Amino acid sequence: MTTEETLVTNVEKALNEIRPFLKSDGGDIKLLSIENNVVKVQLQGACTGCSVNQMTLKNGVEATIKKYAPEIEEVINVA
Repeated sequence: MTTEETLVTNVEKALNEIRPFLKSDGGDIKLLSIENNVVKVQLQGACTGCSVNQMTLKNGVEATIKKYAPEIEEVINVA
């Protein structure tokens, strides 16, 4: 497995850990890409209009992804 494949696998593991919490509120998350240690995701469902989605993205999603893939510098939501 290449370094890039390992990174994608680790980010997906992190998203799978977070996904049940998002789904319990009517939302979801989709991995779009990983470029230069920046993860681009798309918040879906109820998460798109949620007033605290940026807090969820930074404190929940980004923190969990960094636990699995410490080399990740930032997570960005692409609407």
